[in-house]
Amino acid sequence: MPADAAFEFLRLIRIMSRLRGKKGCPWDREQTHESLLRCLIEEAYEFYEAVLEKDDRRMCEELGDLLLQIVFHAQLASERRAFGMAGVCRSISDKLVHRHPHVFGKIKVKDSDEVISNWEKIKRNEKGNGGRVSVLDGIPKAFPALLKALKIQKRVARVGFDWKRARPILDKIFEEIGEIRAEMKKRGRSARENLALEIGDLLFAAVNLSRHLKVDPEEALSLSNRKFERRFRNMEARIVSQGKSMKRMPLSVLDRYWEAEKLKS
Repeated sequence: MPADAAFEFLRLIRIMSRLRGKKGCPWDREQTHESLLRCLIEEAYEFYEAVLEKDDRRMCEELGDLLLQIVFHAQLASERRAFGMAGVCRSISDKLVHRHPHVFGKIKVKDSDEVISNWEKIKRNEKGNGGRVSVLDGIPKAFPALLKALKIQKRVARVGFDWKRARPILDKIFEEIGEIRAEMKKRGRSARENLALEIGDLLFAAVNLSRHLKVDPEEALSLSNRKFERRFRNMEARIVSQGKSMKRMPLSVLDRYWEAEKLKS
């Protein structure tokens, strides 16, 4: 690590320790691992957004915010004598060396696929992972549904439970749409529950198609969200500039404004 990076890292740790000290910040002193969980997730998403926007300045800032969360949790753990920042760094360093024998050892690999295969074998043999029975064991329960669907599909694909080509998945998507149409004609609580399941099956199939086409489904949906938001904001601004109200417009008129925005981008 360069001397300036080491200096700034130690400075951050000292600042965090002081914030949690007796004469520190009341807010920081009140925090727990549980109270900070949302902050950790939010900072990760903010960095994700900065990467998608290719904003280097913001990426640097958001990584700092994310690093703060890690240092904060390590400080909390050190106060109850569980572990500290040194233990966190040692743990990940040891893990990286152990799981990269083709770099730090004498193992030879031909490509990244073999690296991933070796990585999984090493993980299974590590302490704490020996009790895993299913290939699906170890996937965090708290994963967002979209990410979990992708993780599940990647795991089962390793044992051959996977489509060979993308085309059959398209057929599956159309099949799921047909099942949704059928459920929409029904009434009652059970029909609503079945409809939710069928929509879930459609989303699961869409994630599968995305995976086969080498497209990250989370990134794909994020791009679509951003595109929709940009177009809607432009449409909204245009209508307001004309002294009109969206709420008073029929959908057919709003649709014309929308189609005009689509032609622009």
